[in-house]
Amino acid sequence: MNQNLDLILSLSLLHTKIMKILDRKLSVHGLAFSEFLVMHQLSLVQNRTLRRIDLAENVGMSASGITRLLNPMEKLKIVEKEQNPRDARVSFVKLSDVGFELFNDAMSSVIQASDSLLEPLDADSIELFLNLTKKIK
Repeated sequence: MNQNLDLILSLSLLHTKIMKILDRKLSVHGLAFSEFLVMHQLSLVQNRTLRRIDLAENVGMSASGITRLLNPMEKLKIVEKEQNPRDARVSFVKLSDVGFELFNDAMSSVIQASDSLLEPLDADSIELFLNLTKKIK
């Protein structure tokens, strides 16, 4: 069999396993991992605000996909929609104070799950794996 294909299939299976574990851990916070990713991206930037299209790009989603994900988050007051006063075509997404608090609570669950998943690896292996994943574009 093709070694590249073996690696891609193995990574795909690992991704599925990781998503299942993280979704289960985050369910106690009422979140899915995709929602956590959005909150994480917003928590990293100034004023916890990004253009909707930049947020979609940062989490690997389409513009319509991010809109579908954000709508229920807006209703739950996790994120807020902001319009650009200079350009009505551009909208921003802001992580609300409620959302930021929820994100911080959920972060402990994600860290716990990450630690558990990667327990078999030592620090050097984790660093090597992280560096290798950054090389794949």
